[in-house]
Amino acid sequence: MREIDKILQQLEQDIRGGKYRHIEADKLELKDLSSGLGWDELYKTICSFLNTRGGIVIIGVREDTKLKQYKFTGFDLANSDKLKEITNQYVDNSGVPFDVTEYVRRDLIEVIRFLDGNICLLFVEKLPEEKKYIKWKKNRIAYERQIDGDHKISLNKIKAQEELKSELQKARELQFVPNSTMADLDVDKLNEYIVRLNKDVKVETLKADIQQSLSFLTRKRFVREGSPTLLGMLVCGKYIYDFVGGRCQLDCYVNTGSEIADEKKVLKENIVQLMESGIAFVFSNISTGISVEKGGTTTFEFPERVIRETINNALTHRDYSSDRFTNITIVPHKYIEIRNAGKFRQEQILRIDKNIPVRRIIPIPKAQNPNLADVLKSYDRWEGKGWGMSSLINFALENAIDVPYYRLYSENEIGLIIQKGQTLDDEMKSWIFGFSRYILNKTNGRELTSEQQTVLAFFYKSELLNLLERYTVLLTPDNNHFQVIKDLETYGLVEKHTHSPELYPVYSVDRTLTKKDFVSELRDIYGGDYDGLNEEFKAVLDTIYLFNEYALVKIVNANLVGKYLYLKKHKVVTDTKNYDTFMRRIRNKILTLEKNGYIVKKNEKKDYLINKGYKRKPSLFDKP
Repeated sequence: MREIDKILQQLEQDIRGGKYRHIEADKLELKDLSSGLGWDELYKTICSFLNTRGGIVIIGVREDTKLKQYKFTGFDLANSDKLKEITNQYVDNSGVPFDVTEYVRRDLIEVIRFLDGNICLLFVEKLPEEKKYIKWKKNRIAYERQIDGDHKISLNKIKAQEELKSELQKARELQFVPNSTMADLDVDKLNEYIVRLNKDVKVETLKADIQQSLSFLTRKRFVREGSPTLLGMLVCGKYIYDFVGGRCQLDCYVNTGSEIADEKKVLKENIVQLMESGIAFVFSNISTGISVEKGGTTTFEFPERVIRETINNALTHRDYSSDRFTNITIVPHKYIEIRNAGKFRQEQILRIDKNIPVRRIIPIPKAQNPNLADVLKSYDRWEGKGWGMSSLINFALENAIDVPYYRLYSENEIGLIIQKGQTLDDEMKSWIFGFSRYILNKTNGRELTSEQQTVLAFFYKSELLNLLERYTVLLTPDNNHFQVIKDLETYGLVEKHTHSPELYPVYSVDRTLTKKDFVSELRDIYGGDYDGLNEEFKAVLDTIYLFNEYALVKIVNANLVGKYLYLKKHKVVTDTKNYDTFMRRIRNKILTLEKNGYIVKKNEKKDYLINKGYKRKPSLFDKP
């Protein structure tokens, strides 16, 4: 049963039973034209659907939101001719008449029996990106769909779309494929696409052969001027590698560090099969477990949706002007990297070299290959979120993965690295614990929530990655965790970067929290003797100083110091034997430091303090 039939069934039940369940949505609208009025509102709604994501108009039912009821008013068959006027109600941005027959097709208009009369269904397809936005000619206003209403599109948005249209005129996905003909398209692969297209509403019939499909292929831009486009070949081409080369190739690697255990697989397929095979490769080469909470189902070390969305988005948005194939590299228990032909637009790259180095990507959604993106929506392969950044960041802030980042390898090659782990991992919890007293003073005694700690860790890890020329996704109040960021800013735990752009604020962590060591402070206390210590002794003193000065901790003992230093180096405890050996070594270091007077016991328990009364010797670093 079609989704629209389910909605009509529910609507009929509500009208008969006097019930009210709100059903209008961004792709559905009820219209009452029984009085002869309301046609203008219909034209506005169709304009909105065309400019947004398409939709369905049900004519013959009135919704009264105040009285919370539906009333069946029916569709007058005498108005059938008026429906023909829909196609000439619109103009483009320049005021030139725009015929929408292709997108509000008369052969898809349905007049069906409903209760004791008729209703009419209008199916409206969205316009391609290169044809948006159109305006209703009566008032020269362009409308878009927001939630369940029709809203005027701002002039700035129209201007941005006009710039995008200029870019799309050069879209590689619509370029001709040299030496290819209609005979190089596969009708069975085309019909697979049509089956998916008909999932909710039957909009196209299956095709007997490619020649009969010319009109449909042209409308979907699989064919231009009688010749296949790159888009058409990617979706339904025969012997595809012979025509498009590396554009339909996915090289998959498992990098274990040992040649014997490494695995490589080269995939050469049409775009949908390529995505599925790439996803299957990753699933078969990452660790799995069993979830007790989910009834014994299999779980993966990376969330399934992360794997699917990132591979799908990589192939959807890659630069198809390049013949370079896409790479997927799995480093077991560490990360997955997807390396792709493409580049970020200049306005997406935020680089600040003054004060605190910043390397961020601004998540501005814009499909690199909009026609391919539209096709893949039919396969539930792409959600239109722009490089998958929004999903990635949500997963990181939900602690399903560690902070993801991009590497810009060259002018036209990008690598996305998805790290295993959590944003708020044991290392970050230990870091926050080390400054717990300082943080409580900043918050006036309020404990940070788990969400606040996660966002703070995200900002801190972003800074560390940026120092290594890794680009992280910009996190702002506008796109993620608005209130949390404002709370952290109010507490003074984060602040806007001194060179932060006005439109895209960059937040940096309170500089005290970013202190990696206390060398200057310890050298002031111990003088030249400090310089003679090895690095592990210095690290122990550094940690004890941190806990003494900044942490809310009752006892600073060898166990606390050792665990902190281990997590700082290894992030998590995975090798218990190695952990125990490390802890014993730290205990011996502490005993040696105590014996030589660097630290003293606060009481009879092993609660250590930095010995600020140490008889200091001159240091080479002392100022004359």
